[in-house]
Amino acid sequence: MDKVVASAAEAVADISDGATLSVGGFGLCGIPSVLIQALLDAGTTDLEAVSNNCGVDDWGLGLLLAQRRIRRMVSSYVGENKEFARQYLSGELEVELTPQGTLAERMRAGGSGIPAFFTATGGGTQVAEGGLPWLYDADGNVVVSSPPKETRAFGGREYVLEEAIVADFGLVRAWKGDRHGNLVFHYSARNFNPLAAMCGRVTIAEVEELVEPGEIDPNDVHTPGVYVHRVVALTPEQVADKRIERRTVRPVRKV
Repeated sequence: MDKVVASAAEAVADISDGATLSVGGFGLCGIPSVLIQALLDAGTTDLEAVSNNCGVDDWGLGLLLAQRRIRRMVSSYVGENKEFARQYLSGELEVELTPQGTLAERMRAGGSGIPAFFTATGGGTQVAEGGLPWLYDADGNVVVSSPPKETRAFGGREYVLEEAIVADFGLVRAWKGDRHGNLVFHYSARNFNPLAAMCGRVTIAEVEELVEPGEIDPNDVHTPGVYVHRVVALTPEQVADKRIERRTVRPVRKV
């Protein structure tokens, strides 16, 4: 089945207001920036995004956040996005902060048909006991907080029950993909992308290099096409448009 669509705009056209999105990337590495821009152009709003972080103020999911298109984030950290922190603390954005490994496993479990799992992460803390602030009001009062979670002891250690995540749509970026949706990610850009692809009911992949079926060695496939429903081939200009979250350099050493 040829899953290639003509444009990013066409690929995201049926993402409705209020949808839940699982979005690949870590910082700005491997984010589906073209699909995010297409959502911005489409005017889609009231979104819930499941992603390790929310981009930066002027790139990635930060673009949607700046336009008040995201109502809720499920993520691991705020990162370099000052607007993310401001909206959260001022009561404009609901945020479910989740330990990074737990978030990854919740997404993987959602794509594997596993409804929940036990993990030691968060045992004995508010992650298990509840009370983590999810939503503030304008005066800084907590109006929504995390509920307590079921815990059980295994081998004398406490474990916390975490529910899987299944999103309406998954948005990912791959280095290489074929027309059947088989994907290969490039080094660290692999990060959350396979997990975001797995847990989306409908997954859309933007690919830097589109190849024909059979050109990717099956042993090299990171995400099988069974998880991918639409493929968008990027232009050379779109491929080259990448940003660095924080550029750090050493001073020139004088000799």
